[in-house]
Amino acid sequence: MDVPYRVRPGPSRAPRLTVFPLPDGAGLSVGGEVGLATLSQWEGALSRAARDSRPVYRLELSALTFVDVAGTDALAAAAQSLDEGRRIVLQQPPISLRRLLDLFWPGIPTIEVPSS
Repeated sequence: MDVPYRVRPGPSRAPRLTVFPLPDGAGLSVGGEVGLATLSQWEGALSRAARDSRPVYRLELSALTFVDVAGTDALAAAAQSLDEGRRIVLQQPPISLRRLLDLFWPGIPTIEVPSS
């Protein structure tokens, strides 16, 4: 009798999110993925951005590989809560974030995405 071949699953990789202050202190560098497992950490970073008093708060996102709809919604809500004259500048956001912003939250004046 043949015994079925069993494949052992590899180690599971839980999504991670890293958040570090930018060297000049004018924002955060964020890497990894924003999804269900990391949403609360992302919301904490966005809360930090919303509480900061600078007129421009930068989020350097070149190491961020993915943002889901809930993460984009959290960004939109944080940006819309900013006082007049303030904005969040997204530097090198992943294409998923750009597309979701364009599709569901177009034209939020407090989010700026410089052209690359």
